Amino acid sequence: MRRWSETAERVAATSRTSEKVAILAAYLRTLTPAELPLAVTYLSGRPFPERDPRTTGLGWAAIAAAAEADADAEDGALGRAYDRSSDLGQAVHDVLAASGRRPSGELPALTDVDAALSEIATTRGAAEKTRIFRTLLWRCDPLTAKYVVKTLSGEMRIGLREGHLETAIAAAFGRDVEAVKWAGMLTGDLGQSAELARDDRLDAAELTLFRPLKSMLASPAADAAEVLMRLGSPVWVEDKYDGIRAQLHRRDGEARLYSRDLHDVSGQFPEVVAAAVQLSWDGLLDGELLAWKGGTALPFQQLQARLGRKKPPAALIAEVPCIFVAFDALALGPGDGAPVEPLLRLPLRERRARLDALGLARTPGFGVSNLLTAADGAVLERHFAAARQRGNEGLMVKDPESGYSPGRRGYGWLKLKRPLATLDCVVVGVEVGHGKRHGVLSDYTFAVLDDRADATKPLATIGKAYSGLTDAELAEMTRWFEAHTLERFGRYRVVEPTVVVEVAFDVIMRSSRHGSGFALRFPRIVRLRPDKPPSEIDRLATVERMHEQLQAGVSYRLEAGAG
Repeated sequence: MRRWSETAERVAATSRTSEKVAILAAYLRTLTPAELPLAVTYLSGRPFPERDPRTTGLGWAAIAAAAEADADAEDGALGRAYDRSSDLGQAVHDVLAASGRRPSGELPALTDVDAALSEIATTRGAAEKTRIFRTLLWRCDPLTAKYVVKTLSGEMRIGLREGHLETAIAAAFGRDVEAVKWAGMLTGDLGQSAELARDDRLDAAELTLFRPLKSMLASPAADAAEVLMRLGSPVWVEDKYDGIRAQLHRRDGEARLYSRDLHDVSGQFPEVVAAAVQLSWDGLLDGELLAWKGGTALPFQQLQARLGRKKPPAALIAEVPCIFVAFDALALGPGDGAPVEPLLRLPLRERRARLDALGLARTPGFGVSNLLTAADGAVLERHFAAARQRGNEGLMVKDPESGYSPGRRGYGWLKLKRPLATLDCVVVGVEVGHGKRHGVLSDYTFAVLDDRADATKPLATIGKAYSGLTDAELAEMTRWFEAHTLERFGRYRVVEPTVVVEVAFDVIMRSSRHGSGFALRFPRIVRLRPDKPPSEIDRLATVERMHEQLQAGVSYRLEAGAG
């Protein structure tokens, strides 16, 4: 693990892609069969392969306590180190290095780290998990500990993208990089792809049901003109539904649903799984889970009640029933036990034809996205306006000749959406950012005027935003907030409530997290409003009125067999 850590340090030290690839390729060629998949998985920034559902369940507090105990440091030492770097792995390194303590026994090998992480993942109870981690940490020098923690926390931050790693695997073993990428897409395991590349068996990679694929991503487009400039004409158009992205896998009477982050969410939607079990084919569909009742899609706020519940009660299922809306077919088979055929390389036109042939639009519990075409900007704008009128977020616009690229954000698919509205709010709290925004106050908590009769404070918090301002604006505002801090609580500062920002959002939801009783979905700062005094920001009554309008209900245009 020490040599892996040194390699990661060298990768982090250069900004040149060619150097990163050369460093990694030379390193990968030296690894044993047992080490290669582990090294690649860790370099991808995760403790287990992406398709692997295991998690360590070891939180920040446990890591901090273990590091402070090993370093014989006072309570809070790791927190102060973290404030300096915004990097947990670096903070552990700094605390251990300052202690001067030496590791106990031999430094851990990659296989030792894997054994410890696997044991942590399967162990129940925070105390026992922490004990296992401490045993591993005690064997590490500061540099090795730094990268063990980075791996465990999933925050590598060494300037390494997946494309760099795929290119390095190809270079290490003299293989075609496109073949490496394809194998990674099918297997969902770049470590396994490295093994296949080493053994010259990339053509043996296959799509396996119940191993979820990463979702193909859409790039944002500003307007109809940009859509047509990038995709040409005509384009295919679908409503951008306000549900949650999901994959449906089915084989031999078994069905499962996977979320966008590859977690099995079948237990949260038992009625959809039960309906899928009755289907006659095997395969993998990409789509959206929608709350659907009486032939109408319910607002996202109501769907939210179903999220995160492993086994929702029958009363909630009856109140907020869900359906699966398919918009792509990624693999299909006849359902007689024969292998499924991957469809990812086929153009969307052919994949959609295969999807339509399944007859899901007439099947209870399912729907198929409504598909339209647009040949010019005027038609596209009309489709967009109609989609918003139906209560949808906007449009998904697709090239009918595009293939399916799991995990990639290209220009074969574009998303065209505009925020529901904006609110003028005042910033009441700020926090140090992460990654490239370490060192600047980039996380803004904002509030509206609390005009409730029983309000005890003039302002009510309603959200937190991380994006929207330029680096120059953030730097300028950091200096201002540092000079106008009222209180500090670790990384968080309470600041003078005088900076007004215009905040865009998609949906207003009921929430106990903020003093207003509401939260904004996907908030982002549109601009600073130095022209507006805090006394003129929006009021809580305005927020309540917007929420009521959303709750009035929306009607999605959809081919659905929900009954």
